[in-house]
Amino acid sequence: MKLFYSPNACSLGIHVVLEEIGKPFETMLASARDGTLNKPEYMALNPKSKVPALVRDDGSVLTEYPAISMYLGRIYPDAHLIPADLEGEVRMLEAIDYITATVHMQGFTRISRPQRFGSDIEAVKQAGRDVVAKGYNILNAQLEGREWIVGPYSLADAALLYVENWSLRDDKLVLPPHCAAHYARMKQRPAVQRVFAKEGLPL
Repeated sequence: MKLFYSPNACSLGIHVVLEEIGKPFETMLASARDGTLNKPEYMALNPKSKVPALVRDDGSVLTEYPAISMYLGRIYPDAHLIPADLEGEVRMLEAIDYITATVHMQGFTRISRPQRFGSDIEAVKQAGRDVVAKGYNILNAQLEGREWIVGPYSLADAALLYVENWSLRDDKLVLPPHCAAHYARMKQRPAVQRVFAKEGLPL
């Protein structure tokens, strides 16, 4: 398999999942900064012009964070990244969807690309911060009294990691205590440390 990623993008979470699984895989840089995502070669692979994209062993391409995450958890059950019970599994999916669709797309996208949402840049950014802060508070409450977001370590924790790491992008964002503790625990995991080193991110 081959993962197309951009350093410190949401593909960070999928990169962590692949490292946790421990099977051979390749990585290929596809960055918005150098225009790779809009080059014909990449658009032929993924016309959505974004990461992550996963090229599977049969040559087919899978896109969208939740789909890739779930696919990897399913095909490598020995990694135990999906809770064994139905309630745990649906709570994991609930967390991943909220992180990717709300905290990321509605919150952080307004902070990082405010021009897409209006001409009052500071107002758009603040609206994004409000979404992120609310999301952090909801996830923080869910983490109270537990190490991981849905019980045992799961795919949801890798998703939460990438938005927790994005809190460093904006000095007006602060991780609440249980999220901060989760982030610290994640950075102690060998798989996370390997990914941060490969993507050139500070621990």
